[in-house]
Amino acid sequence: MEKENKKEKREEADFDLFGLGGLFKGIEKLVDLAGKLEENGGIKKEGEINFDHIKKGMKGVYGFTINTAGGGSPKVETFGNIKKTPEGPKVDEEREPITDLFNEKNELVIIAEMPGIEENEIKIELKQDILEISAVSKNRSYRKEMLLPVKAVKQNLRHKFTNGILEIRIKK
Repeated sequence: MEKENKKEKREEADFDLFGLGGLFKGIEKLVDLAGKLEENGGIKKEGEINFDHIKKGMKGVYGFTINTAGGGSPKVETFGNIKKTPEGPKVDEEREPITDLFNEKNELVIIAEMPGIEENEIKIELKQDILEISAVSKNRSYRKEMLLPVKAVKQNLRHKFTNGILEIRIKK
């Protein structure tokens, strides 16, 4: 009997670590973190969004990522095409892609998600410490301007684009 109880507990632990239980615990931790951010003014909820001005067939996309890389305090970054303006939320045809910036020892690595775009539609501009990524296709348009932690030159920039993911590497 005791052997069966140990086996059941081990199976529960395996379920929690590697199965749906682990996934749900991870989601629960994310919800708790979002709640703490909201308590500290990190997440704001404001009013209603009026979509009367959207062109027919246009979609509003909005989301956020919470990044705690490097052991620092959580950084919340929004993405999508719904922008906050003094007149209220506005939906642009141009989307802001999900991006991550990794400041590695010898280079900066920027990852941008831009599904629905072909590589020849991407434009990358680098002016000292400002990186601008844009892309326009017949169905989608993206644009992101990033402040880099160091000044860089375009000759040190290389990129690759695979399955909607743009990877930019800039040597320091």
